[in-house]
Amino acid sequence: MAMHTLFCALFIMVLNVALSQGLTVELIHRNSPQSPLYNASATPEDLSTDAASRSLARYRNYYTQRKIKSTVIPDGGNYLMKLAIGTPPVQQYAILDTGSDLIWIQCQPCDNCYQQDSPLFDPSQSSTFSYNVGCNSNACNALPRSGCGLINNQCLYDYQYEDQSYTDGELATETFTFDDGQSGTEFPRTVFGCGHMNAGTFSRASGLVGLSQGHLSLNSQLSFTKFSYCLVPVISGLNSKLKFGEDVVVSSAANAVSTPLQSQNDGFYHLNLEAVTIGGNTIQSPMSGGGDIIIDSGTTLNYLDPVLYDNLEAAVRDMLGLNSVQHPDGVYNLCYETESLTAVPEIQMTFHFTGADVVLNSINIFGDGGYGLSCLSMLPSDGYGLNIYGNRAQINFQVEYDIGSKQISFAPADCTRF
Repeated sequence: MAMHTLFCALFIMVLNVALSQGLTVELIHRNSPQSPLYNASATPEDLSTDAASRSLARYRNYYTQRKIKSTVIPDGGNYLMKLAIGTPPVQQYAILDTGSDLIWIQCQPCDNCYQQDSPLFDPSQSSTFSYNVGCNSNACNALPRSGCGLINNQCLYDYQYEDQSYTDGELATETFTFDDGQSGTEFPRTVFGCGHMNAGTFSRASGLVGLSQGHLSLNSQLSFTKFSYCLVPVISGLNSKLKFGEDVVVSSAANAVSTPLQSQNDGFYHLNLEAVTIGGNTIQSPMSGGGDIIIDSGTTLNYLDPVLYDNLEAAVRDMLGLNSVQHPDGVYNLCYETESLTAVPEIQMTFHFTGADVVLNSINIFGDGGYGLSCLSMLPSDGYGLNIYGNRAQINFQVEYDIGSKQISFAPADCTRF
């Protein structure tokens, strides 16, 4: 996710569940003072470059997955979920990833672990931990790469990536507890990976929680076929919400539009992008009938077909009529001085998905690139052939994933009020 990188916005997620009503999650931006990853000494340039670098690694990992048929993304997840694991519960922060299904946490003993901000989970201190997932179990067979342990036929997993990030360990079951600060709900016997050898760009989180369509994802294990979120602007300093179950009603909103999920077998959420309109100029997808694009909350920028992107960038340049500025770090293709861009009236861009026209505003189209620059939050998918609709385009939208009805819905909203 050699391309420019994505400007990742990392959030912490706090979950609350009432099985009869659904599940609600609070999301904290990675760079918010409330985040455990907050770095008060980081400059805007540090944040911009670091986020872009993490995002590029994510984009490349998507490409890797296509080749090795893996749905695990080892870094660049844009959300951290605050959860507790074990009995008694031990708080952890794990990357939430809509592009993978495996849940895994760094565990003791850890032969080779990266540094994380919370203590390593120690299975020996939990009365509910169990290595009872066999290598012939359905859960083990759902893994792209697995093996059998020498003791009790334990399911072993091994994930390797082109950027050399990896997690190795054993599948196990444990009680996961989600808490939004008001109450907590336990989910016993949740299948997860207990990672004993892990390395790469995992953002100092405790592990990773998958939210894809795969069998091992959190939503699949909890039997939720609908979830939604509403991402606040980074500058708001507020938290976002992620909801599961009966609380999810985005598609019924008066201003909602819906587009069908495209049939794929890789666990990603595929949409069909037919065209993009800006300033009265409609640019058709180079592919007849539209082009495949993945919607992903864990990637920040939009990665578009190179022909579509080139035409779109040219249309933006023509419409603005301003002198562009090269980004000092070379991580964005089109940037302007923020001061000159703020003098331009509100910019809008419409993404025409099948059956759904989603109108983006300036906050979705341009992002802070540091160095006093605002940069186009879109890049070409050169050399990868994988198009992504990232989370910056989803800011101030309620976005609903309805796996049962096989559709994604969008409703413009002030997400600071949710």
